Amino acid sequence: MMNDQTFETIRRIVLCYPVESHHVTQIKETLVACKDDPAIPMNHDIEVIDAGQERVDEMLPTADIFIGHAKVPVDWDRALATKRLRWIQSSAAGLDHCLVPGVIADPDIIVSSASGLFAPQVAEQTFALLFGLLRRIGLFERARQIPEFIRRPTDDLRGKTVGIVGLGGNGREIAKMLRPWEVKILATDYYPENQPADVDELWPTSRTDELFASSDIVILTLPLNASTRHYVGEKQFAAMKPGSYFVNVARGAVVDEAALVAALSRGHLAAAGVDVTETEPLPPESPLWTDPNVLITPHVGAQSYRRVDDTTDLVCLNLRRYFSGLPIYNRVDKTLGFPHPSDSYRVASAEATNTSI
Repeated sequence: MMNDQTFETIRRIVLCYPVESHHVTQIKETLVACKDDPAIPMNHDIEVIDAGQERVDEMLPTADIFIGHAKVPVDWDRALATKRLRWIQSSAAGLDHCLVPGVIADPDIIVSSASGLFAPQVAEQTFALLFGLLRRIGLFERARQIPEFIRRPTDDLRGKTVGIVGLGGNGREIAKMLRPWEVKILATDYYPENQPADVDELWPTSRTDELFASSDIVILTLPLNASTRHYVGEKQFAAMKPGSYFVNVARGAVVDEAALVAALSRGHLAAAGVDVTETEPLPPESPLWTDPNVLITPHVGAQSYRRVDDTTDLVCLNLRRYFSGLPIYNRVDKTLGFPHPSDSYRVASAEATNTSI
């Protein structure tokens, strides 16, 4: 439980995600409720600043709590030099934007993510790409522009072995949606002891190469950190079955993109769907743009009409838990870049409603 002195240091919250006025009001009302709660030792007001992307670099050094995702360059060294920052609540699942060395090294800075919050949307995006590849939608769309009406071979999902690399909130939701499709589901994860019912076999990360070799379809949902940069490259693509499919809804830099292009160009892979690329925006000269066996979406997997509303709900829930001295949801292991399943907001939500994860 935090003490009065700890609360006294929390004077300003800086926001950097696309909030509207009612979201800011919701956060302020949560803070007022915390202040009014006799069980919470808080006797002062906390300022809430909506910095946006335009002022985040300026305002971050003044933040005791930072909520959001800076998509512009931020001088983290300058921000950390003030010794004010105590908690980063990311509005994204990926934390490569804030897990800089200084944040990782400082034991007093807590980091939490939005992991699993938009898992349904990421799973839907995965299915959009996957079915587009199997049913050759990209090829037929090119034919429509000619126009050319020719029946060409398509493929089926049923009967396939699907490998999911990284079984966090997104991976689990994808497995849940795949389950009715008469597929075999393999997965690898850092925590292989937490196998959900939707997965046939859950292996440790040491068996990831085996997963590539055993799967007809490989889906990436792992985070980007120092150990996963270019995690998938020439070796993994060579291990995949001829004519297999590859989908990346994780982070672009997890994949050696040159190796992906090579595997596609020699016909080893049937097709690939990418919502993320190594460089974003994807450069116009990339061969991926002109490959008829590639589907590209511009990092929209987690988009939702409720995205900011849902993010703010999680923010307010975690603020209440933080000031109540309870464990916050999605607190990450900063060396790994993702939370333990026991700290997962999505797992807790599923358990609370007695539904599967």
